[in-house]
Amino acid sequence: MRTDLFTDPLDGLDEALSAVDAFDRALVSGLLRPQPDQAAGLEALAGAVAGTPLAARVAEAADKAAAGAAGEDHLVVLAAARTALMGSVHDALTERVADITGRPRAERNTPGAAADEPGANVLAAARAWLCDLARAGWQGIDHELVAGAAPVVSAMLPDLRLRRQATLLDGFAAELAASCPGATLDRVPVRRWADLWTRALLLTLPGATRTPAVSTATGRLLPLGVDVQEHATAVQAQVHAVFEPADGTEPRLLRAAVSAPKPDTVVGAGLWQLLRPRMSLLAAVGEGRAMELDGMPVTDEGDLVWDDERARTGEPADPFGTARVVLATAADPVTAPLDRHPARIAVPVLLEGYTAEEEDDGRLLFVLAGHRLAVDTDRVPAAGPLTPEAVAASGACLGLLRWDAGEFVLQPLAVETTVRKKTTAVHAGAWAGGTTDKAGARAEKAATDSVAVLRERAGKLLRA
Repeated sequence: MRTDLFTDPLDGLDEALSAVDAFDRALVSGLLRPQPDQAAGLEALAGAVAGTPLAARVAEAADKAAAGAAGEDHLVVLAAARTALMGSVHDALTERVADITGRPRAERNTPGAAADEPGANVLAAARAWLCDLARAGWQGIDHELVAGAAPVVSAMLPDLRLRRQATLLDGFAAELAASCPGATLDRVPVRRWADLWTRALLLTLPGATRTPAVSTATGRLLPLGVDVQEHATAVQAQVHAVFEPADGTEPRLLRAAVSAPKPDTVVGAGLWQLLRPRMSLLAAVGEGRAMELDGMPVTDEGDLVWDDERARTGEPADPFGTARVVLATAADPVTAPLDRHPARIAVPVLLEGYTAEEEDDGRLLFVLAGHRLAVDTDRVPAAGPLTPEAVAASGACLGLLRWDAGEFVLQPLAVETTVRKKTTAVHAGAWAGGTTDKAGARAEKAATDSVAVLRERAGKLLRA
């Protein structure tokens, strides 16, 4: 592993991100009556794509926006330019990750066919609302403006083909509503809201939603670890794994995700109760076993479309053993065009032979061959036995290499530590299939009691 590349600068990266930041700042005050500094931000975005096929249209859109005369088409072009820049940053970083790990990348197959174009009218309404947001700016939002998303989301939700756009729009509107009125905000999440606005706007366009190219996977799936993502009303577990095809072709990295709605009272180990019934893979992860797949659907981007009928539990499989033997030769999946964003980078890696250091602010670093890598212990979930203290005391770490706030960081999924002179593995997903651990068992029982109360109350309301 090329640890020196963790901090080696990338040509053009800062310039691309600077142009994105300049445009994002222009959205803070809104584009209804742009000021000179906002015009400069729009000009920076146009300048950053001057040598591309987007150049002429982006220059026109930037001029119109700087004059306060941007129409819907102009705002869509600006969103496309910003997406292209973030995509170029993503591509540069993934190339760097490939240089660091030395692993091959999978080849992209023929793109999927365009899906049926559902709900043109409701998508147009969503686009109009998003354009109104850009004109008002984050400091100009109020409850009336944000509430304009509600009827659009309600119209989208019944159509499964629009569920992706509806979920994004609903979550974005909820964040904005919680921050109203914008004029009183002490701090604006500039990059995040610009990311959400850009993605939501482009997903309203015809052809933006394409059916992923799907093939089938038959062979052995060797889990590496589980990334748990929790919000107040939803939870997702994403299993990262190495897949060994039965036909003897090269292994590759795949993912399998399961999500569920949740009440805000279910936290910690209780989350697994919501997820376990939806995917048998979680039980295999908890037991440290492989899964045998037979014709499991898988997208070109490496996401398994999980079907319990096409999987059975296999032999014991140690994630660290898998990482040491197979991970270095497993091909990384490709990324769908609209998903190319630095925040989407999450590459499984195995680190060994490091020492742990703690900075003055408490941030943990791993030092490998004299090079430092930040460790994001805030991402360690409460739904498992892995703790920041165990990470700091570890001698080997399986994790996801990410890019955050201008640097590579490591999200731990599992570590090996020495307990009473014996090497012990601690996994974030160890409780996925159930646990006899006292802390985990207590959390599960609390969640069981909480869910039982909620179901009883829901039953009473339905009978009323």
